[in-house]
Amino acid sequence: MYESVHIVFRRMALLIPVWFTAAVPALAHDPGLSSAEVRLEKDHLAVSVTFARSDIEKLLPLDVDGDGRVTGVEFREALPRLRQIASGSLQIQFDGRSVLPRVSDLQFDSSDAVHFFLVYPRRANPRLVIRSVILILLPLGHRQFLSLRDGEGKLLGERILDAKANLFEVDVNSFSASRAPSAGPFLVLGVKHILTGYDHLLFLFGVLLVARSLIEAARIITSFTLAHSITLALATLDLARMPPRLVELLIAASIVYVGVENIFGADLKRRWLLTFGFGLIHGFGFSSVLRQLGIGAGGGGVVLPLFSFNLGVEFGQSAVALPILPVIWQLRKQPAFVARYVPVCSLLVTVIGAYWLIQRTLLG
Repeated sequence: MYESVHIVFRRMALLIPVWFTAAVPALAHDPGLSSAEVRLEKDHLAVSVTFARSDIEKLLPLDVDGDGRVTGVEFREALPRLRQIASGSLQIQFDGRSVLPRVSDLQFDSSDAVHFFLVYPRRANPRLVIRSVILILLPLGHRQFLSLRDGEGKLLGERILDAKANLFEVDVNSFSASRAPSAGPFLVLGVKHILTGYDHLLFLFGVLLVARSLIEAARIITSFTLAHSITLALATLDLARMPPRLVELLIAASIVYVGVENIFGADLKRRWLLTFGFGLIHGFGFSSVLRQLGIGAGGGGVVLPLFSFNLGVEFGQSAVALPILPVIWQLRKQPAFVARYVPVCSLLVTVIGAYWLIQRTLLG
C-alpha cells in the first residue's frame, strides 16, 4: 500500500511537466485579453476597443515584411481591412433594434496596441444589449473586459466577456453611477490570468521542485510574490516600462535558467534571491493585462483594480502551488526521486522554456 502511494505521487509529479510538453505549441502565448469601453453620451455611444497587436495579427497581419515592427506605411495599408474588423467588432441594440457604427478613428501606439474608436447612434429605448461579435474569431479563451460609463466617465457596469458569454444586457435607467471600478471582475481576471499563464506556472513549478521544506517554499513564494507585485504596480502606474516582447523573452529565459540550475545543483539558500529577480520580470508580464485595459492611463481608479487583480493572481498561484508542494515533499523522501526524477522534470522544464524562447525570438 505504501509503495503504491509513492508510485501515484511519482506519476503525479511527472505528469505536470509532461502535460506542458504535450500542450506546448498551444501554450506558448496567452489566449489574449482586450478591452471595450462604451460611453453613453446624450445622442450617441462613444466606443473604444483596444487589442494587443498580437491578437489583431491573428485576424490580419500587420508586420508584412516580418521585421518585428509595424511601420506607419504597413499600418496605413492595413486600414481598410481594420475598418471592416472594427465596424463588426461589437453589435449594439436598443430594445432589439440594431444600430450601425461609424468608425471615427483607428490608432496604433508605441505599446503595440491597436485602438478602434466607434460612434453608434443612441436611441431613447432603455434596454441596451452589447454583444462582442469579434470574440468568436479570436482564439478560445480570449477575454474582453467591457465597461459601460456615462458621459462624465462614471462607471455604470462592467463584465468580463468570452466567446461563450459575449453578451452584456442592461437597463440603462436602472444603473446608478459609481466613480470607481468594483473589485470582483479584477479579482476573477487575476485568477484566470495566472491559471492560463502557463509560463508563469512552469517557472513556479521549476523553482519549487527542489524546495525541501515549508520554510524554503514559503521564502521562494514570498519573494516571487513581492517582486512581481512591485513591478506590477510600477508598470500599471506607468512609473516603469519594459517592451512586451522583451518581457516574454526574459520570462522564457527565466524558465530555462531555473531548469538548468536544478540539473546542475541549485543554491537553495539563495534561490529566493533568484526568484525575486525573475519575479520582477514576471511582474511586467502581469501588468500587461491592466495596461491593456487602460488602468492607470487616466491617473484615477487605479488602487482597487491593481489590488484586486494582484490578489486574484495570488489566489490562483496558491491554488496551484498548495496541492503540488505536499506531493513534491513526499517524493523527496525517496533518494531515487531526487537522483532521477528531479533531473528529468527539470530537463522537461528546460526544454519547454527553450521552445518558448526560440519561438518568441523568431516569431515575436
